[in-house]
Amino acid sequence: MSSTTPPLTAGLPAYAELYCLSNFSFLQGASHAEELVARAAQLDYAALALTDECSLAGVVRAHAEAKRAGLPLLIGASFQLRGADGQVALSLVALAQNRNGYGNLSELITIGRTRAAKGTYLLTLDDLAAPPPEYAHLQGLPDCLLILLPQYPAHQPGDVDRLHTQAAWMAATFPGRAWVGLNLLQRAFDEAHRISVAEVASQHGLPVVAVGHVCMHVRSRKPLHDTLCAVRIGKPVAECGYALAQNAEQHLRPRLRLANLYPAAALAETVRIAGLCDFSLDTLRYEYPDELVPPGHTPTTYLRQETYIGAHQRFVDGIPAKVQQQIEHELELIAALRYEPYFLTVYDIVRYARANGILCQGRGSAANSAVCYCLHITEVDPARGNLLVERFISRERAEPPDIDVDFEHQRREEVIQYIYRKYGRTRAALAAVVISYRPKSALRDSGKALGVDLAIVEKVARSHHWFDSKRDLLNRLAECGLDPTSLLARQWATLAQSLLGFPRHLSQHPGGFVIAQGKLSRLVPVENATMEDRSVIQWDKDDLEELGLLKVDVLALGMLSALRRAFDLVGQQRDSVFSMQDVPPEDPATYDMMCEADTIGVFQIESRAQMSMLPRLRPRQFYDLVIEVALVRPGPIQGGMVHPYLQRRMDSSLVQFPPGLETALGRTLGVPIFQEQVMQVAILAAGFSPGEADQLRRAMAAWKRKGGMDKYHDRIISGMLERGYALEFAEAICSQIQGFGEYGFPESHAASFALLTYASSWLKCHEPAAFLCALLNSQPMGFYGPSQLVQDAKRHGVVVRPVDVAVSGWESTLEEVAGARGQPAVRLGLSLLRGMRAEPALRIEDARAVRPFASVVDLARRAGLDRHDLQVLAGGNALRQLAGHRRQALWQAVGAVPDKDLLRPTTPDEETPALAAPSEGENILGDYRAQGLTLGRHPLALLRPQLLEQRFLPASTLQGFRNGQLARGCGIVTVRQRPGTAKGVLFITIEDETGNVNVIVWPALVEQQRREVLSAALLGVYGVWQREGTVCHLVAKRLVDMSHLLGRLPTISRNFC
Repeated sequence: MSSTTPPLTAGLPAYAELYCLSNFSFLQGASHAEELVARAAQLDYAALALTDECSLAGVVRAHAEAKRAGLPLLIGASFQLRGADGQVALSLVALAQNRNGYGNLSELITIGRTRAAKGTYLLTLDDLAAPPPEYAHLQGLPDCLLILLPQYPAHQPGDVDRLHTQAAWMAATFPGRAWVGLNLLQRAFDEAHRISVAEVASQHGLPVVAVGHVCMHVRSRKPLHDTLCAVRIGKPVAECGYALAQNAEQHLRPRLRLANLYPAAALAETVRIAGLCDFSLDTLRYEYPDELVPPGHTPTTYLRQETYIGAHQRFVDGIPAKVQQQIEHELELIAALRYEPYFLTVYDIVRYARANGILCQGRGSAANSAVCYCLHITEVDPARGNLLVERFISRERAEPPDIDVDFEHQRREEVIQYIYRKYGRTRAALAAVVISYRPKSALRDSGKALGVDLAIVEKVARSHHWFDSKRDLLNRLAECGLDPTSLLARQWATLAQSLLGFPRHLSQHPGGFVIAQGKLSRLVPVENATMEDRSVIQWDKDDLEELGLLKVDVLALGMLSALRRAFDLVGQQRDSVFSMQDVPPEDPATYDMMCEADTIGVFQIESRAQMSMLPRLRPRQFYDLVIEVALVRPGPIQGGMVHPYLQRRMDSSLVQFPPGLETALGRTLGVPIFQEQVMQVAILAAGFSPGEADQLRRAMAAWKRKGGMDKYHDRIISGMLERGYALEFAEAICSQIQGFGEYGFPESHAASFALLTYASSWLKCHEPAAFLCALLNSQPMGFYGPSQLVQDAKRHGVVVRPVDVAVSGWESTLEEVAGARGQPAVRLGLSLLRGMRAEPALRIEDARAVRPFASVVDLARRAGLDRHDLQVLAGGNALRQLAGHRRQALWQAVGAVPDKDLLRPTTPDEETPALAAPSEGENILGDYRAQGLTLGRHPLALLRPQLLEQRFLPASTLQGFRNGQLARGCGIVTVRQRPGTAKGVLFITIEDETGNVNVIVWPALVEQQRREVLSAALLGVYGVWQREGTVCHLVAKRLVDMSHLLGRLPTISRNFC
């Protein structure tokens, strides 16, 4: 073919698809928005409109892909409008022409979504033709183009009459901005439908435009499209009948095929409509709330004032010159980028929390900021660290900074409701989280759609565990008795694979707020969240980041709840206020405890990996903790940083610094661990500006997905060569940066977490009773459940007392009677009893405050308890002072239920029969059933004779074994963990009456003994004892499920990735 030969598409009519659904039209669209855009660009379309049903949830993803592909993207949505009778009156597509049209479209979607239950919407003809006064500006949906979507086929007289009615309404409601859509999908009545549409449109003066009702980017997605249809209507595909699409034509079709189907005028009209729409999401501009600035101030002057007030509070002996210089640099940068309102918004939220006694702390890259520290948003002292503010905010970064603030998880709702009260539901909403298909849900829905027996579907889904990858689907089918080579198995696996990652619905972000100066609904659609008194926008955090829009993160952290409770308890014991600032710094005993890996319950360093690291790293000062927190992360592990750092820590002669890089790498012995260090290396060795270094960091984080590292590679090499570094060394630095960047951890973030790590460690070391009490009252949180926390505290000499209706409150408390080490005793609270409700527990406290209870009947009457409450109390052995042992309590509980009506004043006079007391084993079983723990002997203490017969030794004995010695251990499984960095290795913690044993299970054994690994409650392990200093593991060679020895004892394992 000669170079002058025109391309194959030359001469074909231009085309813009104006009716296209992505998979954000849940269970309708069978392609991702990005796939649709990429395919439209490949087909050389003039433009593509994304028109999900009453939704803009997918438009940002489409926008990002359209910019990369160079394809014009139209923003729109499709709707079904209902008439006065509640039935669907017509369907239409609305396309935004400009910013005002987009705002109107977004607000219309918000109206429809917020007046209906979550996942649905309700819009009527009057919402557009004659809206109420508060929405009068939406009449006719100004600055939007509207396309009527006639019902197919429109060839019978009744169909044509309905189409006339619809077209007349469109022409009257949207004069000059209405079209009639023609959808031809090679079905039986296409020609009759085309004629009817043309005649009706002509009579009402409306142009006809071609639309494809696209649901897939390629026709090969038809099986998945059928599956989604089956899931939507709740039937197997074989029973869906006419609900399924007749063919696979609802994909983005080549223009040659379209030219052979549609009238030329209808195709030309698509391009004309596209030309009338020039709105881009890039034109959206966020407007910050402005009411936070008091009269007489500008945002700049007020932020400066509050920053320096806070600085003088932080530095009572005077602001260090270095810090003042940092403050001025940051204030200048913030002013230049006009981010003052953002900082003031976060400052206002934090100020409210502190004023109401809610413990909070900023983290992440914001901890690099001296301004945030002075505003009491963060707690990392800039005078103590090596902070790099450009990691947080820079001129080169075209987006606002991200300030994450953690609040007590049990009181964060107070902060959320404060935001709603201050700004209103029209100006504040939570960001969305897209809940996507995961393996179990994909297996279930695709299996049901294929008509697989429900029992088999459930068996296969349950066999897929939390750590299984996508590649394991066929293995799970084989394990459940299906032939993996059969047609059904291959179809099932293929469809489940295709469904993975597809959005199922929108949920709410844990705490990412978007707050606007005006109506938020004109920036992004808002809909109801599942939780009452909450609303959520249709975009997630990645969408907001893509568009550079503000998000304030109001996050929940369980350890903050526990710390605040512990400080309160310590203060009560000491008769004075006790806070984070009163925790003595650099306490040797606390570091000694950490070096022994005695850290159950401690923030961040209680996991298996952290416990293994502590005796090796042996922290002796706060910065060691910063490194400890960051070192057991994917970045340093996959980047090969862990062992070099530990070796240099043990042997200082190995410490080496590349020339001129001691400032960047000196604090970590020459090994880069933090993101800020990568940035500093680029600044010092290659001449990058701080802002350019941040751009490098961001490129590193995305290079595996997006590429884009080449320009930085060349810049680093040339910069280092200019400064006298050897080419070989420069290439080594580039390789290290590239390998490290995706998983690096911010030093500021590690420092923020290390503050909480140290405080919780100090409490565990010096105030173990208060620490346990606080942890129990802050559940659920952390790595370990109440049983493990109580067992650990008892091993440390803490006296723990049972739940007792005569003294226990709803929460666990400290009792004045001194236990070991001069510590108070911990009295377990009623909240630990399974099934106990807070309201009756509080009534018990109120009634008991008047006078002690005389009997179970007295308790039941005065506290207004019903049969359920009394049985929970009796089952938890909380009635012992009133009724004796468990069996007597259960008997009396049945007879103590208050009578109703005429019999209520009478007192039954029944003698309790002499019931035999339960055995020790029965009491332990009752404890576990009632509260998941026991204060009696550990269950394995009763089984020890049987276990010793099989030569299973207690944990305390195994701790004395030498490295390489054959060993057998047995215990209740409390934790299973399979980190992504462990290359398939599974870590299991088993617990007996003397302590814990950490078990390593290699991948081959995991697959070989999958049932024992995943389902055993009591696990016997035959293996080899591994010892490195004080770090010990049992490397499994064979596993035995010994759960039958536990009988009916209920146990819980916490499983983590």
